[in-house]
Amino acid sequence: MKIVTIVGARPQFIKAAPVSKALREAGHTEFLVHTGQHYDYGMSQVFFDEMRIPEPDVNLGIGSGPHGWQTGQMLIHLEEVIRAQKPDSVLVYGDTNSTLAGALAAVKLLLPLAHVEAGLRSFNRDMPEEHNRVLTDHCADITFCPTQTAVNNLARESITRGVHLVGDTMYDAALQFATIARQRSTILQDLGLEQKGYLLATVHRPYNTDVAEHLRSILTTFLEIEEPVIFPVHPRTRQKIGELYETLSLPRSGSRLKLIEPVGYLDMLVLEENARLILTDSGGMQKEAYFFGVPCITLRPETEWIETVEAGWNILTGARSAEIQFALRSFSLPDKRPPIFGSGTASLEIVRVLSGG
Repeated sequence: MKIVTIVGARPQFIKAAPVSKALREAGHTEFLVHTGQHYDYGMSQVFFDEMRIPEPDVNLGIGSGPHGWQTGQMLIHLEEVIRAQKPDSVLVYGDTNSTLAGALAAVKLLLPLAHVEAGLRSFNRDMPEEHNRVLTDHCADITFCPTQTAVNNLARESITRGVHLVGDTMYDAALQFATIARQRSTILQDLGLEQKGYLLATVHRPYNTDVAEHLRSILTTFLEIEEPVIFPVHPRTRQKIGELYETLSLPRSGSRLKLIEPVGYLDMLVLEENARLILTDSGGMQKEAYFFGVPCITLRPETEWIETVEAGWNILTGARSAEIQFALRSFSLPDKRPPIFGSGTASLEIVRVLSGG
């Protein structure tokens, strides 16, 4: 069996790593295409290096740009690659422009399409990711769902054939790489951090970065927190912070906010596992916080991972400073953490289904 796998962004590298390993160990041929949506070392190559993902067979090098242009360029080039490779099926991950472009290329070429992390819904159509995931699910022949909620979401949209509840491949990755991360990473020592002695923050969603009021509110809140706040800054977010610099003094005198460059996967796992609390608008980090039993405040008014909220480990605040501060003061963790993301064998189940098992 020959699979063309399409990835393009940091979360997809993580999701794909255990599946690529399982595919190759099962004797299948995988042709890995990197669209170049994330293209610098800190957001791309470091993940291939650390996770020992095979080097992409093709890097399209598309880079950043407006959504329509970026998706169109990906579609043009992916169609050429897929035609040349003649795979048995195409595999896409998540909800990025790379995901949608890969889905469209596959269906236009009448090839079976499989979507990993299918069925997620934020029910916020202002999010580009929501359109990408909905359209991809409706294109897909096989949908691999991480949770029962995802299966239920698809059923409400009359998608019931080819639906498989397999668990979350990011959980597979966390289990596989956490031990390695603890052995190799020196990030805590490098930053002078104590276990459970800091907060970890990330911000990259357009909801927060493209609305100056939201980004200013979040940054002001970070500056006022009386604990160390470690903030690995996405390149796009750093640009937006720069645009606010005239109206926001960074760093503020006495602030314990530390802005750092993006870190690799192993360093991020260690930062997540040892944080007292995580503040993020990332879907992947909400899950990883749950994997490690770390409370999470999500800087959005909604989430695709509603299960983490229902379990009591995640609070939605949006970008308003008062709500973030209230969540920081009032967070009370439950006694239990249900295994909502499977047993860590999602990648094996995906390969079994793709193999016709």
